[in-house]
Amino acid sequence: MTTTGPFIPLDAPFTADQRSWLSGFVAGMQTRLFSGGPAADAGTVGSATALHVLYGSQTGNAEAVAEDAAAAARTQGFAPVVCALDDMDLDRFAGLGQVLIVTSTYGEGEMPDNAELFWDALSAESAPRLDGMNFAVLALGDTGYDGFCQAGKLIDMRLEQLGAQRIVPRVDCDVEFEELAATWIAETLPLVAAVEGIVGDGAPPPAPAAPAAPARAKSQWTRKNPYPAVLTSNVLLSGEDSAKEIRHYEFALADSGLEYEAGDALNVVPVNDTELVHAILGRLGLDGATVPEGHDDTLEHLLTYNYEITAPSVDLLEEIEKHTGNDELTYVLRHGDKTALDEWLWGRDILDVLLLDPAPELSAEQFLALLRPLQHRAYSISSSPNACDGSVHLTVAAVRYGTDGRERRGVCSTFLADRVGEGKVGIFVSKNKAFRVPADDTAPMIMVGPGTGIAPFRGFLQERRARGATGKNWLFFGDQKRGCDYIYEQELAEFADSGVLTRLDLAFSRDQAEKIYVQTRMKEHGAELFAWLEEGGHFYICGDASRMAKDVDRALHEIVAEHGGMNDEQAAEYVTTLKREKRYVRDVY
Repeated sequence: MTTTGPFIPLDAPFTADQRSWLSGFVAGMQTRLFSGGPAADAGTVGSATALHVLYGSQTGNAEAVAEDAAAAARTQGFAPVVCALDDMDLDRFAGLGQVLIVTSTYGEGEMPDNAELFWDALSAESAPRLDGMNFAVLALGDTGYDGFCQAGKLIDMRLEQLGAQRIVPRVDCDVEFEELAATWIAETLPLVAAVEGIVGDGAPPPAPAAPAAPARAKSQWTRKNPYPAVLTSNVLLSGEDSAKEIRHYEFALADSGLEYEAGDALNVVPVNDTELVHAILGRLGLDGATVPEGHDDTLEHLLTYNYEITAPSVDLLEEIEKHTGNDELTYVLRHGDKTALDEWLWGRDILDVLLLDPAPELSAEQFLALLRPLQHRAYSISSSPNACDGSVHLTVAAVRYGTDGRERRGVCSTFLADRVGEGKVGIFVSKNKAFRVPADDTAPMIMVGPGTGIAPFRGFLQERRARGATGKNWLFFGDQKRGCDYIYEQELAEFADSGVLTRLDLAFSRDQAEKIYVQTRMKEHGAELFAWLEEGGHFYICGDASRMAKDVDRALHEIVAEHGGMNDEQAAEYVTTLKREKRYVRDVY
């Protein structure tokens, strides 16, 4: 007998995101009810088969692919439930039947933030057997980093170790993932359906038991179709004596329909420096007006707009190494010493590598085959649309340094600073749903963002003010010198004077003999910080992942232990609970 369960009416007053979440929640609850226990997650929802699509996402790409997979699954008779890996309790996970996992890899082979707790539980010795599960994994990554697709590889291997059955081999995607991901979805879903026996002999799939929630409208502006925005403001924020060049940018959105929220990232499509393009062409003795075989544009155009010409690929390094006899390069490539390779590459670009070869002999086609596609750069948005109607803001440090008699320039940061002129900039938004102001306007908010890490918190404060939120707001900000590195000083003073910014603690490391950092200020006021957490406070970090974020995390654990009267293990569990409750989130790079 077919059981028809509750569903969310199409005219219910929910946003698309809320409707999607509620539909998934109802589907999960129904599944349990129909079988009388948690294992029902592996069964059916009404007449439709449950399919769980789980994701680990740092910048929103994996989440978007998961939503695409769910949309396709609905057309094949499934009742898909989409959620982040960290939102899936491991005991419940063990009872699932059909599972698709889409995960990115963060940093140098690490789990994305919203998959970290899931992985800790899954990799533990106490993890349950998964003999009743069928799964498929799609991994997103970047071959420019070590640990390519490592998060997906680890999850895929661990599921097999625990007895789950792999439906299809894992697929690993590089930065241009869209087509491969679409193919994976198209090829995997029929195989899942075949496992369930819901599709066969060409028969049409059964209809879902309840109307599917409408798919979230996708922006027309994407990596492959960025919005050509006018750059309306380019203001130097740092002072004359600063070691940094930090700039404030504003882009007009006009009638683009491009939408964002405070906490999202803005992706900028850069244009390479023509000076570097010409230097490379000269070194190779190639004519920029040549149209390489298999391409429609000239070589100069391709090197300017389509290919990465700063960071050398491993393929290029290996090709040059064959002809140079450079002992250092040979060592770092052939001994697998990542640290040595990183040190060797520091400050070197593709032109430097080409200069190692006294007479490089590469055709245009051969050279392009050794390059990687030019990628967009993602920056934390530093505005709220509720305060900056019709525009989106960024806070970016321009990268410039000199080595071997050459000035080196950041690809995108100096494109924005120097080369946009009266032209337009290709932009699109990456959603970061996990990095948002608290839904509860009365909840306290603690923000740690030194340097350009202040960017999203400027947007957060604008958002809280626009919403009339009454929750307390505390910002830890710092840099090297107050006199020249105190960016947005006037705005922060205005936030404080108006009562929006409840507390501001500053840490300028080089204004005194002893280095003072944001984590120093946190520990100085640890008792009050812990009290804010106990009141339901949300804790945010934005900035450098390699050092600052780790130091801040360590300080947070120490504060919880000291002022919560806990040992190290209890403090770690307290912080884990903050993460589980989405009250400790990061936007790090």
